[in-house]
Amino acid sequence: MENNQLLHTSVVLLAAAVIAVPIFKRFNLGSILGYLVAGVIVGPYFLGFIDNPTAVLDFAEIGVVLLLFVLGLELNPKSLWQMRKKILGLGGAQLLFCGLALAGLSMLSLSIDFKASLLIGVTLALSSTAFAIQLLKERSMLNQPMGRIGFAILLMQDLAVIPVLLSLQAMAPDPSGHIAPWWLGLLAVVITLFIGTYLLNPLLKIVAKYGNSEVMTAAALLIVLGAALGFEYAGLSMPMGAFIAGIMLANSSFRHQLEADIEPFKGLLLGLFFITIGTSINLKMLLADPWVLFSAALLLLLVKSSVIAGLIAYTGQSKLNSFRLGLMLAQGGEFAFVVMAQALSLHILDSQITEEITIVVGLSMALNAPLLMIFERLIHRKVKEKKVDYSNVKFETNKVIIAGFGRFGQATGRLLAAKGMQFTALDKDPEHIEFLKKVGHKIYFGDATRYDLLRKAGAKQATVLLIAIDNISDSLHLAQMAKRKFPHLQIIARAHNRTHALSLMDLNVDVVIREVWEGSLTAAEHTLLALGYSPSHAERMIDIFQRHDEASLLEQLEHKDDMNALMALAKANRQQMHDLFVADRNVYASEEKVVE
Repeated sequence: MENNQLLHTSVVLLAAAVIAVPIFKRFNLGSILGYLVAGVIVGPYFLGFIDNPTAVLDFAEIGVVLLLFVLGLELNPKSLWQMRKKILGLGGAQLLFCGLALAGLSMLSLSIDFKASLLIGVTLALSSTAFAIQLLKERSMLNQPMGRIGFAILLMQDLAVIPVLLSLQAMAPDPSGHIAPWWLGLLAVVITLFIGTYLLNPLLKIVAKYGNSEVMTAAALLIVLGAALGFEYAGLSMPMGAFIAGIMLANSSFRHQLEADIEPFKGLLLGLFFITIGTSINLKMLLADPWVLFSAALLLLLVKSSVIAGLIAYTGQSKLNSFRLGLMLAQGGEFAFVVMAQALSLHILDSQITEEITIVVGLSMALNAPLLMIFERLIHRKVKEKKVDYSNVKFETNKVIIAGFGRFGQATGRLLAAKGMQFTALDKDPEHIEFLKKVGHKIYFGDATRYDLLRKAGAKQATVLLIAIDNISDSLHLAQMAKRKFPHLQIIARAHNRTHALSLMDLNVDVVIREVWEGSLTAAEHTLLALGYSPSHAERMIDIFQRHDEASLLEQLEHKDDMNALMALAKANRQQMHDLFVADRNVYASEEKVVE
């Protein structure tokens, strides 16, 4: 019967994920909110398909463990040491200020003593590592400077789990249960470091040599779960054990294989973890007093995001980006469920308070993603619609203007700077600009498609405009406007694909650079060389192909709006290309005979 119950729970959770997540992503509401709502629907307080969320949570938490292991693989010990000031400084300050602020609010609103309110304050100061990292990954921020700051704060929070657990036993009016001595945690760390340094790589070499792919996957799971279990027995955090094991393997030659083996399990279990959080939200208590509980959740998000934003802005980051990151870390953490359960069993807090705290944490998770999306849309709209007055902005008048200073634009900028030639670079990503300024680039914020900005940036005096914008429609708009307003400019434009190139050519752009074209030709030439063709023959084949493609591109430009004509041209071009290579092969064969 237990097996049937496990199968029933698994089917319900998987069905909830398969149905809810695509719907929420379809409407740009994010996968996390989809998981949470699915959990609420199938949970014990709505449809009742899942009647014991705690049992499922214990299993689904393995998703968080696997997530921390993968993050550890991407962060070697040297990188971790370089982050020590952010971890101890920003992370420690966040715990201190958030903990005190939330403790004060708890003491006033719940009428409890200082010790109990401090426990609640510090518990609520901890964020959900799984939620926050998912938000960072969805926005490709994890490996950016702001993402590293957020990760450092989360790492310090994981370290704070140990003293919080110790304080629970100390606060209990009638201490009971077992708590591991402090030295056992230290021993667990030392043993993990020893095994990771001296034993894991030889073990993985043996598995790779004599085992198969299934055994390698089993070895990866054994490493993660073994480290997590060892840390739990020592009274430490399971995710912290997996994280340290990951760091120990960050420089291993098996790193990418381990990450690939873990990834499917991590994604699935992490989704189940989010669903389980949704099932734990007590809808009956929520509906009995919704305004108070929703207000408490919003207040939690406001306090944490404001404190974190203030600390990050103090380090020199922009206020908007600081608040954005603060909002990503503002939700309550899954550790709160563990602390509240233990606080209830040890008679530190009564059931009413622990239930309310659990609901507030669950609501903060549910509200976090949509509030973040609203904030980002408001900021995007503000930046997009705001009519910036550039009359007081002092631009240098240079011969070259680079619109869009990503990787494509930076290559030209670096070359010009190396030759001592000044240029004006424009970009409209504030975080990107902030980072580039720190590494020595002089770059201005602004939308290059704006005529007033381009004129203020010196387009009338400039000679060259390099269009390196990511967005295709913005790129075409800028090319059209520059051709009309500044006809003297020589325009060099980046084309993302063949269609984009045709559109730019139709606008009479002077030079169109297909961004992957030259690289693909180089790769093709090396492929021919690897197959045994002589350098001269390979070069001639590439030259024939390039000239033919450029000619066909010009032919397509004449008929770009006639699909039937384009299809006929494509067919004729393929035959022509075949004939050219046949003729070239005959010439090459005759040349070889002459040499012989």
